[in-house]
Amino acid sequence: MRDSKVVARPCCRLALLLMLAGASQLCLAAQAPKLVAKDGRWALLVDGQPYLMLGGQIHNSSAWPSELPGVWKSLSELHANTVETPVYWEQIEPQQGQFNWDNVDAVVKGAREHNLHVVLLWFGTWKNGNMHYAPQWVKTDPKRFPRVMRADGEPIDVLSANSRSNLDADKAAFVALLRHLKTLDATERTILMVQVENESGIIGSPRDFSPESNKEFAGPVPADMLAAAKQKPGTWSEVFRGDADELFQLYHQAHYLNEIAAAGKAEFDLPLYVNVWLSYPPAELPERRARIPGVQYPSGGAVQPWVGLWRALAPSIDAIAPDIYGDDPGFVRDVLAAYHRPDNPLLVPEIAKPDSFAKYDFLALGEGATGVAPFGVDPHGWNILGDVAAAGHARNFALLAPMVREIAKLNFEGKLKTSIEESGQAQQELDFGPWQATVSYGFPQQDGRRPPGTNDAHGVALVAQCGPDEFLVSGVDASVSFHVPGRLPGMRMQILSAEEGSYDDGVWKTKRLWNGDETDRGLQFHAHDPAVVRVRLGRF
Repeated sequence: MRDSKVVARPCCRLALLLMLAGASQLCLAAQAPKLVAKDGRWALLVDGQPYLMLGGQIHNSSAWPSELPGVWKSLSELHANTVETPVYWEQIEPQQGQFNWDNVDAVVKGAREHNLHVVLLWFGTWKNGNMHYAPQWVKTDPKRFPRVMRADGEPIDVLSANSRSNLDADKAAFVALLRHLKTLDATERTILMVQVENESGIIGSPRDFSPESNKEFAGPVPADMLAAAKQKPGTWSEVFRGDADELFQLYHQAHYLNEIAAAGKAEFDLPLYVNVWLSYPPAELPERRARIPGVQYPSGGAVQPWVGLWRALAPSIDAIAPDIYGDDPGFVRDVLAAYHRPDNPLLVPEIAKPDSFAKYDFLALGEGATGVAPFGVDPHGWNILGDVAAAGHARNFALLAPMVREIAKLNFEGKLKTSIEESGQAQQELDFGPWQATVSYGFPQQDGRRPPGTNDAHGVALVAQCGPDEFLVSGVDASVSFHVPGRLPGMRMQILSAEEGSYDDGVWKTKRLWNGDETDRGLQFHAHDPAVVRVRLGRF
């Protein structure tokens, strides 16, 4: 017996060591990403710290292993820290219940090799208001997987949100995806978020006019919809009048996505969001801002007027995010205001590539955005606005990338402001209380004269307060002059130091000091010579 005990002790020690090793591995696992709110502002926490997503969304058919070498090259040229990539229902489940994870695994493996995070975009029941990414076994069985019926009785290529079999099939695939992601990424946490569907809704009809849906539409509005809309009981037409068809679709669609999201989170708790094809004002009558659901945008989506309804009806969705393809400054400001709410973090998961949209990276950041991503950044990146490079976005990302952690933290703390140039507004003020910053666009800026602005109103500026008298400053074709309220720059104040530099693992590294011509008429930032300056101010 004594000998057996002696033999057993090394085994016990080995078991203890294995247990300690396992515990050590758990401690080393990266923290789960999550969206958090503080004082009306939001942050995406990655490893417990605010993270600013400088993303690039690849084109619809580029999430295949054969295309990824070009994807990684494009993201490097964009200076992105995150890739947004589709997951295709038709690819992962070619036969019902049989799954293929080759594409997903290749994307995550490649992202790790290129030091990128990943946002996965679920192309399931809906992609841009259609069912084009559903598997063939769904597309070829309309009796089992019913489509939307138009008012004239014609079916269209959109799966009905009123169908339990459609929902169950999509949910099963999404649950399988999240279960696989847990196996793949629970330790390393490369994946930040998952988008549930893509611009969900109906293109081709305001709602499903099948006999079953018509019967329900003629009945009373459900209690949760009445509560969300703050309305009294009645039928859909009585309660919502001209919006009844759209809101009937919205109700079923929001429940559909919420159930899918809740089931996915039960497998692997990641932040989940939905993206939105916006309601755009018609070009011929922009002042009317008319909405035609099912024609101008997918009916049932969380367009600008209905964000609050979606928040109430789909609580398992963590964010409702606008896709921006209109470059009118007033329109973009209205969109950002509609989606930046106390109950909704601001995220811009798609923005058009042309340079006219690049300044909105800074506008979104100044509005508290947790991330922004131009669409179609890979070699197949043509889009509806033309086949152009994302040059302006790349310039912005190159400027932000070296200080991205610091910018994300300062923004979450409410200490960051941005300015974008608008036609006829070549000078703007940023208010930091005891300090003011005057932003002037375009060069040369002659003494005593208004700044000239740039020829296409592309200038931007960023100012973040690091301390009571200390600021991080950058911009594009802009100068920034600090002053005390009610006085001109240089009156009873001075620049104590202006250090051009960058952050290295959280530590500021000074490259050179600015003075003289670089500071006497404001801190000057040119598109051809990007820079970040840390400035210390004093009073006398």
